[in-house]
Amino acid sequence: MATQKTYLVISALGEDHPGIVNQLSRVILEHGCNIEDSRMTVLGGEFAAMLLVEGRWNTLAKVENGLPELGRQLGMTIVSKRTSGRAAGGNLIPYAVDVVAMDHPGIVNNLAAFFAERNINIEDMATSTYAAAHTGTPMFSVHMTVGIPADLHIAGLREEFMDYCDGLNLDAVLEPIKG
Repeated sequence: MATQKTYLVISALGEDHPGIVNQLSRVILEHGCNIEDSRMTVLGGEFAAMLLVEGRWNTLAKVENGLPELGRQLGMTIVSKRTSGRAAGGNLIPYAVDVVAMDHPGIVNNLAAFFAERNINIEDMATSTYAAAHTGTPMFSVHMTVGIPADLHIAGLREEFMDYCDGLNLDAVLEPIKG
């Protein structure tokens, strides 16, 4: 009889230093669990990690119980929450959104509002700032994955999105994720 998978989401935040990923992943492995999905990055001087850990309910409990001590050892704030497997997305088609613009406040909020008003879920997002080549102008880039309902008229949505971005002076692309 197959056992139903159980999951734990772990969020860790603290001052960046070498060895954090090693120690986090070792505790998970030592308790018989597996990292199924993760996002880790350095933001400013802080290391931030989000991990989806899979294991039996009792092995996840051991991981949960060890997190406060691990947080103390690493000098990090670590929180966790039990979760279920992701429900099937229904008739959602994954699309990639890429936006580049001169950096200014409100870009993320404007993009989020566009999709929220159309009940389109932002499933993943990464942003960054950089200096433009040759001029050094502060630039901002956003890459996100959105789930677009299959019954939505894609050409109409794309036209609305491009017009919206043009009005905000954002260079944007909305295209299906291939593969």
